[in-house]
Amino acid sequence: MTEQPLVTTLVVGPLQVNCFIVACPRSRDALVIDPGDDGERILAAIRAANWRVVRIVNTHGHFDHIGANRTLVDVTGAELLIHGLDLPLLQKAQTHAQVYGLRTEPSPVPDRLLSDGDTVDCGELSCQVIHLPGHSPGGIALLCGEHLFAGDVLFAGSIGRTDLPGGDHRLLVSGIRSKLWVLPGETIVHPGHGPDTTIAREMRSNPYVAGMAD
Repeated sequence: MTEQPLVTTLVVGPLQVNCFIVACPRSRDALVIDPGDDGERILAAIRAANWRVVRIVNTHGHFDHIGANRTLVDVTGAELLIHGLDLPLLQKAQTHAQVYGLRTEPSPVPDRLLSDGDTVDCGELSCQVIHLPGHSPGGIALLCGEHLFAGDVLFAGSIGRTDLPGGDHRLLVSGIRSKLWVLPGETIVHPGHGPDTTIAREMRSNPYVAGMAD
């Protein structure tokens, strides 16, 4: 049986990003997914649970999802991972934040560039990288057992914006249909913003992709 992660959600930053701490219950090793802001609060949660952060994963490079990268890397020494096609977004995050009247800390250089089908290990957890462009060129979801960390690809009742630079609506919907609708219906979807959902619920009722399961 595949080891299931312990999942903690923290809503961070002015754009209310879901930051996930994903821990292996046996080893106490942990991933941090999308540390968008509030680095000290994320670190406090990690210390309180006595987890050891081994990797930090950005589901994409938009500024609201990467703002605490530097704080976490500096304190934990963990590896930083992102899909290679979103490296330019990561590098320009400060400029993009200024467009919205916001600020973000520049990110360290990633230690590893991800590709579709890669695995990200954490203790006895093995998480699969699913490349899902459309919200951004290098957007990914991370499948860890029965949990899908979907970034800004799929939300409860919605999908990611595709009107930003590098966005592609048809590509995003096609990727959801071909790569996510094949997952078990009970798979828990943890979006980058808003409440959790499941694959089955979104297949039935998501107005942007409902009816596209066949």
